[in-house]
Amino acid sequence: MKSARALCALGMATAATLALTACGSSGSTNANSTGSPNGSSGGGSLQVLIASSGDAETNAVKAAVSAWGQQNNGQGSVLPATDIDQQLAQGFAGGKPADVFYQSTGTLAGYASAGDLLAYGDQLANKNDFYPNLNAAFTINGKLQCAPKDFSTLGLVINKQLWDAAGMTNADIPKTWDQLDTVAKKLTSGKVVGLEVIPQIERLGVFLAQNGGGLENAAGTQATANSPQNVQALQFVQKMLNDGSMKFTTDVGDSDGGQAIGLGHAVMTIEGNWIDGEMKTNYPKVKWMAAELPAGPTGKKGTLAFTNCWGIAAGSHNQAGALSLVKYLTTPAQQTKFADAFGVLPSVKSAAQAWAKKNPTFQPFIAGADYAQNLPSNQGAADVIKALDNQLPQLKSSDPTTILNTVQQQLQATIG
Repeated sequence: MKSARALCALGMATAATLALTACGSSGSTNANSTGSPNGSSGGGSLQVLIASSGDAETNAVKAAVSAWGQQNNGQGSVLPATDIDQQLAQGFAGGKPADVFYQSTGTLAGYASAGDLLAYGDQLANKNDFYPNLNAAFTINGKLQCAPKDFSTLGLVINKQLWDAAGMTNADIPKTWDQLDTVAKKLTSGKVVGLEVIPQIERLGVFLAQNGGGLENAAGTQATANSPQNVQALQFVQKMLNDGSMKFTTDVGDSDGGQAIGLGHAVMTIEGNWIDGEMKTNYPKVKWMAAELPAGPTGKKGTLAFTNCWGIAAGSHNQAGALSLVKYLTTPAQQTKFADAFGVLPSVKSAAQAWAKKNPTFQPFIAGADYAQNLPSNQGAADVIKALDNQLPQLKSSDPTTILNTVQQQLQATIG
């Protein structure tokens, strides 16, 4: 799993990328684009394209593909992408896509509608072992397009040193919005703010979910961006901003919540489990802990899920081998190896629950999987989300209703 910023980049497909994807000919010329995988065996040669967070992830994928090859008389070449959206689009357009690749939710609908993807998900014996909301993120017209690779959720991340210095204990971890408001005010002093967050819906969306809202209904058939629940959620964020107990990373000059915690600019932030790698690499001496995010006014818990799947090209020369590889990569044993290697959460419940017991730091993030909400992934939604992210840094002095009315109109247009 990529870092927060890289995840957002993967999720934000531009109109140009989708247009290029739509020109791809691989899906329209392959007779098996919606049927069973072709190929005579589960081995053979494969090209695997990944968007890697670094050497640990790259090496882990290479090792897994090599192990699959040894067991299945196959051979896989793993290529870390420099720009996976661009490279996938070029591969599809040129009729030479990678066989297996990281597929984001943001570009899924465009590739699927162009016939570029093999919709193989319903052929997986372990389909029901994946978390339901992860399956939902990759389901189009009732058909699971691809297997969720792994996932991340958002939690409340706390600088433990600053927390302890303020006389706070585990009993003070906020469980409600009112408690979050009170604790953030108490922790704000001098140049240290109680809560610092990236000003994007990829973070602030948790407040919508906690208030019973979201940008679309559960079925993805109706935009709900300007619902009263969403307006109230952004008004709560706005109140904390104006009280000074919450700041945006853009106002402080931090790149993300990890830097806010690592440099001691904030006591609390809202980030995903990927923060573990950032803290180990950049701030190894800073102690931190994570908790589930506080519930909204009605007691509803809410967080967001971020995930990629293992895409298989409809134009792959070796669909049978590709499907064999994906089945291997999504076994509980292999998912656990990936989690150990680079900190992602296993997307299959059987592996995630066992792994959480051995890695209690990640327990709050895995707990969030049961109620996490997906951001919209219908074709064109990524551009709407990007436009919303451009408005949110000015939320402190803007009208939440006006912002959400614009999103409502734009998002509904992508649904039809």
